Amino acid sequence: GDISVLTKASLMLVLGGVLAFVFLYATSRKTALVPSKGQYLGEQAYDFVRTGIARDSIGEHDFMKYVPLLVSLFFFIIVNNMFGIIPILQFPPFAIASFAYGLAAMVWIIYNWVGIQRHGFGGYLKLQCVPSGVPAWILPLLIPLEFLSNLIIRPVTLSLRLFANMFAGHLLLLLFSLGGEYLLLHATVIDSGHIALLKAGGVMSFALGIAVGFLELIVIALQAYVFTLLTAQYIAGSLAAHH
Repeated sequence: GDISVLTKASLMLVLGGVLAFVFLYATSRKTALVPSKGQYLGEQAYDFVRTGIARDSIGEHDFMKYVPLLVSLFFFIIVNNMFGIIPILQFPPFAIASFAYGLAAMVWIIYNWVGIQRHGFGGYLKLQCVPSGVPAWILPLLIPLEFLSNLIIRPVTLSLRLFANMFAGHLLLLLFSLGGEYLLLHATVIDSGHIALLKAGGVMSFALGIAVGFLELIVIALQAYVFTLLTAQYIAGSLAAHH
């Protein structure tokens, strides 16, 4: 069972990357003076990540270098998350923890490498671990905390946030849909003397499932935004001149 789930999720992850590429390519291939709906949507989405995330987080001087990474990351995550509410597929790949860990590990390598390139290994380690403007006597306490916070805990929380949200949403959709099906189609008077209550519960379960589906749309977009925003902020922190 586990092997088939992993295989399906792996294929969906690849499919998500392909679909994200196709969308971005199709909406940017022809730049008409009067944009089509697809081109307009692509331009607005690109500008949202370029301006609202990359430029606002990293700053005017350095941000353009990282726009391709952040745009790709945003669309890769949002497309894969959408799989969780698409019939037949009905599974978001990032509900598997190892996929979320892998994505966060890539981000960890990038923002650390960017910082080492900018400041050198020693300078970057000092930037991340030694806060400026604090008394020297408190540094032995703060340095290990800063090291743990900036270099160890960041990728863990980045991955767990994405994984936990997608996994919880997937479980809720399963719970309400399967529970509703059981109560409406399979529950009998043997289970309870009040068969009408069981049927009403089934209807309510399906209604809650639909509501959770709409809530998942918000969570899907929000998790893609938060992951991309934090990536941009981590890169900005690695490029900063001071802590």
